Amino acid sequence: MPTTPTPATRTPTTPTPRRRSRAALARCLDPVGAETFLAEHWEQRPLVVPRAEPGRFDDLLSEADVERLVCGTAIRYPGFRLVREGSQIAVGAYTSDVSWRPPFTGTAEVPRVLAEWDAGATIVLQALHVNWHPLAVFCRLLEDALGRGVQANAYYTPSGSQGFGVHHDTHDVLVLQVAGEKRWKLYDPLLELPLKHQRYAAALGEHGPPTDDLGLRAGDTLYLPRGWLHEAETSEVDSLHLTIGVAAHTWHDAASAALATLEDEPAFRGDVARGKGDGLAELLAERLDPGLAERRRRRRFVQTRRPIREDGLSQLRALERLDTATPLERRETVIADLDEDGDGFALVFEGKEIRFPRHAGPELRACFEAEEPFRPDALPGELDAEGRLVLVRRLVREGFLRVVLDEGAGPSSSGLAGQPTTAWAVTW
Repeated sequence: MPTTPTPATRTPTTPTPRRRSRAALARCLDPVGAETFLAEHWEQRPLVVPRAEPGRFDDLLSEADVERLVCGTAIRYPGFRLVREGSQIAVGAYTSDVSWRPPFTGTAEVPRVLAEWDAGATIVLQALHVNWHPLAVFCRLLEDALGRGVQANAYYTPSGSQGFGVHHDTHDVLVLQVAGEKRWKLYDPLLELPLKHQRYAAALGEHGPPTDDLGLRAGDTLYLPRGWLHEAETSEVDSLHLTIGVAAHTWHDAASAALATLEDEPAFRGDVARGKGDGLAELLAERLDPGLAERRRRRRFVQTRRPIREDGLSQLRALERLDTATPLERRETVIADLDEDGDGFALVFEGKEIRFPRHAGPELRACFEAEEPFRPDALPGELDAEGRLVLVRRLVREGFLRVVLDEGAGPSSSGLAGQPTTAWAVTW
């Protein structure tokens, strides 16, 4: 087996967001362009995009979906929790254990949840990018567009109530107002661009007067850079909004990653008390070269994306009848890099690296760059029919490609199966 080159010794394909990924980001920002957003607002100042467009985000998570999850699925903590006026309600006040072997712990007691919500508690649905497929797909598309990890929570607040007091987040936030209305007050940061561990605390001091006092209606978007203080409350109607959190990869993170690569340097393993650290700054500066730091960040980002494969069983069965005329497509939820070196190609995604010989390069690259469904017999390159089938079968089995199934043959890859069909769902 040849040794695996480091990302710095390979020629990577320049990653560019795919069409559906760009559309997902545009769905959050329109009519503001992505370039304007990144240049004038990202990590700098809030952005409010008023639309008053009910239904714009309903296919991601609607009020009916929340009711079904909370009241009809035996949802468990920490998949959900309740908060009121800045404090978390004790989990034992609205959950219990369902007798089983082992027991289902922290299961929602629906009557108690309803009573707490009726008394002003906010229902928080957590990690929806992991456990709610439409948002898993949507967040993955945003990850591809932004090149950063994305997460999603939902907040369902009854009328005349407040879930959280003034605080800041340690990640950038896109607030998508799904239903109802919510009043937001924004305040200047007390701590500029906080790191992950630098959560809001009263010890930071008193905030000043609001810089913005605004109302979000269904279909509106609010962007908040990390560190901006905010609070929100409902009026005479209930409110459902999604908070899409975007993780930052800071120079502090880059420095930590660079230090990790220096553990084999004897100079860095020496006792501080025995020397002056001559040359250490120069060694670290080399590892913090912006290009190298970005390649290191990108590789970690690509390798840590979890698989989203809702149709895995039906795809295994589809492999049994795959031939050179079978329509295939690149799975939209896969973020990947295709690297080239002296031995051939490496396809990197979802924590794995798959090697391919150089003679399969044209066919492999066509699969990697595909934006539309294609057939194996239409791929460029010199592989014969059997070689093409070996290639695409491997890519389907690994989850990079998927067989385009007939309608009704299996779950949809769009992330909208079983959801209301809206204009947005159709145009994705």
